[in-house]
Amino acid sequence: MKKIISGLCVTVLLLGLVGCATMNKAEQGAVIGAAGGAVLGGVIGRAAGNTLVGAIIGAAVGGAAGAIIGSYMDKQAAEIRRDIEGAKVERIGEGIKITFDSGLLFDIDKSDLRQASKDNLAKLAVILNKYPDTNILIEGHTDSTGTDEHNMQLSLERALAVNVYMSGLQVSSQRFTSQGYGEIQPIATNETVEGRQANRRVDVAIMANEKLKKHAQEQAKK
Repeated sequence: MKKIISGLCVTVLLLGLVGCATMNKAEQGAVIGAAGGAVLGGVIGRAAGNTLVGAIIGAAVGGAAGAIIGSYMDKQAAEIRRDIEGAKVERIGEGIKITFDSGLLFDIDKSDLRQASKDNLAKLAVILNKYPDTNILIEGHTDSTGTDEHNMQLSLERALAVNVYMSGLQVSSQRFTSQGYGEIQPIATNETVEGRQANRRVDVAIMANEKLKKHAQEQAKK
């Protein structure tokens, strides 16, 4: 992710906008949006082989409003890091990326949530309900064992399992979008047991909804 941000900073610098060397996460979000969020997000997402990263960058509004949204996300990310075990939490632009190891979420070739997973997702639901002005993208992934068709279906079922469970904990279902990508977005080699385990995962993106974007833009004008 550092390579992605660094590459973005070079692009922005070449455009004569600003350098990123000393920026915090909120300020980086402002620059990313100012550089043309939707278009740039698609480029970054494809380059990184990660549609979730592209979605976060593409949703950015940039400028002072982006910095306000970034501050909102900083607070939320800090609570998630504090309360959720078995999850990698990253601040990207104006959003948050959470990667769950499906060794914690699911048994191999299954989409049923384990009890420990339910406990962690219940904690996440509490935080999501404290910060209601966000949209949540859930992406399921698998390793390369099994057929393409099976893996695609399994990855979607895993994403939907997370969606349904948190919806049952009073997180509005309208906030969720669930997608499955099968084996096509690996983050490690599929040649080892450890690599396949890393690839069996669920990623979650938290992004500002239209209400938060509008509020941030209004605040930025004051």
